[in-house]
Amino acid sequence: MSSLRITSPDDPALDRLCDRLAEMSVEIDLSQAWPSEQLRLCGQAGVYEWFGERQWGGLEWSNLDLTRGYLRLSAACLTTTFIITQRSGAYQRIAASSNELAKSRLLPGLISGETFATVGISHLTTSRRHLGHSVLRARESGSDFILDGYSPWVTGGLHAQTITVGAALEDGLHILLALPTNLAGVTVPDPPQLVGLSASHTGEVRLDHVRVSREWLLAGPAENVVQVGTGGGAGSLQTSTLGLGLAQAALDFLSGEAGKRPDLVDATQQLRREHRELIDSLMAMVEGAQVCTNDQLRAAANSLVLRSTQAALAAAKGSGYVVGHPAGRWCREALFFLVWSCPQGVMNANLCELAGLES
Repeated sequence: MSSLRITSPDDPALDRLCDRLAEMSVEIDLSQAWPSEQLRLCGQAGVYEWFGERQWGGLEWSNLDLTRGYLRLSAACLTTTFIITQRSGAYQRIAASSNELAKSRLLPGLISGETFATVGISHLTTSRRHLGHSVLRARESGSDFILDGYSPWVTGGLHAQTITVGAALEDGLHILLALPTNLAGVTVPDPPQLVGLSASHTGEVRLDHVRVSREWLLAGPAENVVQVGTGGGAGSLQTSTLGLGLAQAALDFLSGEAGKRPDLVDATQQLRREHRELIDSLMAMVEGAQVCTNDQLRAAANSLVLRSTQAALAAAKGSGYVVGHPAGRWCREALFFLVWSCPQGVMNANLCELAGLES
């Protein structure tokens, strides 16, 4: 229905979608079931078109509009929004490649919502780097690549038709592939139960002598293949955006409580001022201004989302500590930002703050 489709961040249809997602967020947290209905609603509303080029059926939203859209969605349901970031990350890396065959085969279905793709590149950015060797290896065999190992943190691997995955060759260079998940040797174990966002079904994808045709090569061989093209990897503004969206949900709850309890007003106003300042910085940086570094913004967003969600829990009192109350869920979800795509500098800054040290 055209009345449901979102054409701009100011579209009332976005309000309706976010209201529905917020209503459904409690159930997926309790059930830990893949949010298929939420993702269907997003597809019906045209959310996946925001990220795509017009030639593939997309709307080509600007980075500023995409940021505004992500802020709204993540305040409504962080799990659904996180999954969308992984979907859009896969889309963007396919679209940024020079592989026209892969583009024509994959991009239209991703924009329409008919198919789902995700990314498996954390082992090339922040995860498992301390091991000193790649956990996912590739070697050339004629016109194919043979993949062995695993990708440790893949969102929705059980549900994806394609995973944009990175692997290391024997000479240390990396490649990026659009991996069809129906290939022999690809297995996805049941994902682990997480502290928060378990319904994102984020976990390992294992590859045992998987033969992938070169026709699925997106980038490489290169030293820093994850920096080829685009994507919301470690150190980008995307994760900060989601953190500030979650903080918005907590602060909206806190403001509602402050309207009934004057003792909450000062703390709520201070947190809201900090949130507004960080949103202003985020928007300025999205448009190219260097008001601070990406890591500085991420560290500040991490700090705020932790404090604002805990403030919401404190305001909710005992009821907030009961499973099913959003304040308790927000606190658990806020911990996500300490571990997901978290550069070392951001981790150090957050640890110093927790320890009461100057970073």
